[in-house]
Amino acid sequence: MTVPPTIKGVILCADDFAIHASASEGIADLAVAGRLSATSAMVLSPRWPQDVALLHALRGQLDVGLHLDWTSDFAVSAGHGLSLKSAMLKALATGFDPVAARLVIDRQLDAFEAHWQAPPDFVDGHQHVQQFDGIRQALVQALSSRYGSSSVKPYLRVSRPAPRMTDLKSSIIAAMGANAIEKIAGQAQLSYSKALLGIYDFSGSPARYAALMTTWLQGAPAGGLIMCHPARQAEAGDAIGQARAQEYAYLRSPQFADALAQAGFQLVRGAVTLRAP
Repeated sequence: MTVPPTIKGVILCADDFAIHASASEGIADLAVAGRLSATSAMVLSPRWPQDVALLHALRGQLDVGLHLDWTSDFAVSAGHGLSLKSAMLKALATGFDPVAARLVIDRQLDAFEAHWQAPPDFVDGHQHVQQFDGIRQALVQALSSRYGSSSVKPYLRVSRPAPRMTDLKSSIIAAMGANAIEKIAGQAQLSYSKALLGIYDFSGSPARYAALMTTWLQGAPAGGLIMCHPARQAEAGDAIGQARAQEYAYLRSPQFADALAQAGFQLVRGAVTLRAP
């Protein structure tokens, strides 16, 4: 995808594919409509083997990546999961054991490839665990080992806010290892996203989300990545279910298309536009 020089490219990634049916269906619908350029999959979910079929017709049009998972109920059921608080404390206190982390990462990459029948276009992390100490080193090692001979390697999400877009939540996320994962990704000649937008507290009205998106687009650099978490409707038991439904409705609306055009952005695939440093 070639972006005209007067138009900037931004990656819009829907996280949490396969977390439940409503998310998978909503993400696939938005992708078909051209309202997304990437999605990352929770391959520990029992829905992944069946929901992946929703993405097959989009191969080559949409980045499909691994949403590396240590903190969901799926990860707990798999035997390695922790609460986010426990995972953050472990990362800050001693770091994760890179050898044990590599086993977990390889199992998730295997599960991704088994049903997508190809390597991931990128890897990010559920609740940004890809940046945590011990996990980030094992992840870069795994990607280099598994795909180092490929002409196009998976890119990584660096969860660092764009300049002048920092608040407390985004600062905490970045402090968990944005600089460190960017450094080791560069050393390993892996591409990575330039800035992360889309961070908020999942509260508020549809109008608030629309206003936030306008702000993110105004502050996004070329090559930046905006994350979102859409679903067709709120699912029982989903703590951010209402926010997911609001995001889906907005992204499907003419208002979002207008906001993109007014900000001078076009949705692009990171696998095409990002290059190793």
